[in-house]
Amino acid sequence: MSTPVSIGDGVETPREPGGARMIATLALAGLISGVAIVGVYELTLPTILANRARALKAAVLQVVPGSQTMKPFTLDGGALVEATDDTPVEERIYAAYDEGGNLLGYAIPGEGNGFQDVIELIYGYDPKERKIVGLQVLESRETPGLGDKIRKDAAFVANFDDLSVDPEVVVVKNSHKTKGNEVDAITGATISSKAVVKILNVTNDRWLSHLGEK
Repeated sequence: MSTPVSIGDGVETPREPGGARMIATLALAGLISGVAIVGVYELTLPTILANRARALKAAVLQVVPGSQTMKPFTLDGGALVEATDDTPVEERIYAAYDEGGNLLGYAIPGEGNGFQDVIELIYGYDPKERKIVGLQVLESRETPGLGDKIRKDAAFVANFDDLSVDPEVVVVKNSHKTKGNEVDAITGATISSKAVVKILNVTNDRWLSHLGEK
């Protein structure tokens, strides 16, 4: 409580708290807020991780048509080996199998810079046909109504249902797609379209030479 100070005629006003006291109060409030935030984060983290795992599994099974189960793999000394719980998420790809345990393909995560921010995606790859067989954009902050069509435009997404990776994936404009490795760019969102294709080619360079029967 502040100490009253007389200002004459019997009128008293509270003394303003000192600077040290104000700093201590703010520090205490900040500490309490920080502890509360950490507590909420730790309480909600298991739910967040569980939701991400479910979303990832759904994406894997979607981009490799017909798949029912999946198994994570990673690279170890240039060899593809089964991933462990300690393997960072960004170092994993996912083998996808049908009900009989037959390998249908791989779901491969990738990311890179778009027009506005980082684009995160996952795509299916058939190693027998050397084709991309599906794609889903997981995270994107591209321009609403234009760049975000990489996620919402059905015609653009359909480019990746049967797309050859040889010699590499390329972008064409104005519906001039004539070859199996070509992707029609979205009108008004060419930069975002090219960003998706660049992510695919960079990610393909990293993984495809290691993928076969597993």
